[in-house]
Amino acid sequence: MSFLFWYFPLINLVAFSTTGLDKWLAVKQKWRISERNLLFTSILGGTIGSGLAMLFFKHKTSKKTFLLKFFLIGILQFFIVYFYVIKSK
Repeated sequence: MSFLFWYFPLINLVAFSTTGLDKWLAVKQKWRISERNLLFTSILGGTIGSGLAMLFFKHKTSKKTFLLKFFLIGILQFFIVYFYVIKSK
């Protein structure tokens, strides 16, 4: 349990920071972080951090294909938590 206690805040901080860095790189017209890597941080559990960063930095909010993939990851994670954690009690 202590692993998850540290893991989820850390991965969400990484996801938030990665999205913020990508926004900064976009503004500076520099080499960008790939969408695959941004979505990978969400898959690893950083969905909340990524989502907050998207709202805070106004980044990737108008790209429909990215949002679709992001929300599908979020829905999948919701069902995993629901059936694995809540239903197993």
